[in-house]
Amino acid sequence: MFPVAILAGGLATRLRPTTLKIPKALLEVAGKPFVFRQIEYLRGQGVTSVVVCTGYLGEQVERKLGDGSALGIAVKYSHDGPTLLGTGGALRKALPLLGPRFFVLYGDSYLPCDFRAVGRAFMESGKPALMTIFRNEGRWDKSNVAFRDGRILEYNKDAPRAEMSYIDYGLGVFSASVLQSYPEGKVFDLAGVYHDLSIAGQLAGLEIRERFYEVGSPQGLRDAESYFFLRDAS
Repeated sequence: MFPVAILAGGLATRLRPTTLKIPKALLEVAGKPFVFRQIEYLRGQGVTSVVVCTGYLGEQVERKLGDGSALGIAVKYSHDGPTLLGTGGALRKALPLLGPRFFVLYGDSYLPCDFRAVGRAFMESGKPALMTIFRNEGRWDKSNVAFRDGRILEYNKDAPRAEMSYIDYGLGVFSASVLQSYPEGKVFDLAGVYHDLSIAGQLAGLEIRERFYEVGSPQGLRDAESYFFLRDAS
């Protein structure tokens, strides 16, 4: 199983004032810090190694989570430093800890999907990167992926078009070579990397049919809490 990078360095401005003192990764969701739920889920998927990319209030995440031994998984950290590097820059800096191929997910996402199936789809695609997608039809956020006949034609977070009916599900797979072309320390967004890959025909796609959950917005947090309360009670 590939290692997993968790991008957890953002400012979480949509959740302020709560996130002025606590990072989004440590928000309690149905009685448990969200990053703990992510780590436990990854362990259940067979993941053995996680790299948490931290920035804003990242020292709190490292103190709380430690080396992951209490959760049965190896956890390392890549810190942005004094300047927040964005999702792409943070992932670029973490490459030495990740190896030649790795999963990447956002620190506010919980993704009920089969990671092994995603990894196999990536290897079989022959592409340097894969994005999981979900048929969104504008429900959870603006749809931003044009997908047809099993192919991603374009991903465009900044300028989504009406004919786009899919959305980035939140789990990707990368060959390290994709990010190595960017200079370390550069501030950039992973969305731009995905867009460039899609336009070049180098981004594989895999449709996931179970909805995702996120804690990056007040409504998303409420939905996630409801999901976990029901799941934990069953």
